Amino acid sequence: MENTTCPAETLLKALSGKWKPQLFRLALEAPIRFNTLLRQLPGATRQSLANALKELEAQELLKRIVIRDKPLHVEYTLSEKGRALIPLFLQLEQLMK
Repeated sequence: MENTTCPAETLLKALSGKWKPQLFRLALEAPIRFNTLLRQLPGATRQSLANALKELEAQELLKRIVIRDKPLHVEYTLSEKGRALIPLFLQLEQLMK
């Protein structure tokens, strides 16, 4: 028997975790910065946010952009793959109302 993974299962695993859904939602609104996330997500630690951001970047759902203006900082935005998921999330949101 062939071991195939359901695409929906893969997506759910990619967004599972304490902070990933919130990070994805915040990235929908605008580019997000690390310190801003720490303020917006009470209870989040530097390590937990860094791990979640790295995983979302590795899954190609977020893009990490280094802004070389002074002060130097990093922003995270939805990647093309992440933006392609927006209609799916909007549809799910409507179903859950």
